[in-house]
Amino acid sequence: MQMRDYVVLMSRYNQWMNEKLYAAAGCLNPVDFTAQRGAFFGSVCGTLNHIQVADIIWLKRFAGHPSGHAALEPACALPMPLALDQVLHEQLVPLTEQRRLLDTIIRQWADSLSDQDLEQVLHYANTKGLELDRPMAGLVIHFFNHQTHHRGQASSLLIQLGQDVGVTDLVAMLAEQHPR
Repeated sequence: MQMRDYVVLMSRYNQWMNEKLYAAAGCLNPVDFTAQRGAFFGSVCGTLNHIQVADIIWLKRFAGHPSGHAALEPACALPMPLALDQVLHEQLVPLTEQRRLLDTIIRQWADSLSDQDLEQVLHYANTKGLELDRPMAGLVIHFFNHQTHHRGQASSLLIQLGQDVGVTDLVAMLAEQHPR
């Protein structure tokens, strides 16, 4: 599998999982959605917000890639988050709308990438302002891994609240899309 194919696959998995996660979160009452549960980002709301904050930060960084990708222009139009624990939306409906926008951007960006894009080095500044140069492929792997990590935390919180997201394995998505 070429790196670009991996990125396209992960963008599909990201969207598939987010749809499942947000559907389960939609079954919560607003109090349970925002209640502090002792998770790293506090609540289901805090965890889902953190994933979006990190996605926006990374998409804006990826927009600085030498190839430039028009698919990232909508992400560049979003305000830069001020902190990793920033709550962008306290209510599920606007958070879901923004998640759908981000997932669309991610899918279109993934489709626009080439293997050559992923072989380049990206120059960016981290959240502390430190200037870094890192291999684009590794950063993209981190991007998707970060989402998966925190979706696992959100899934655990949802299970504790009686909402099962269902099977989360990539192979289950592949089976849905290729039943034979």
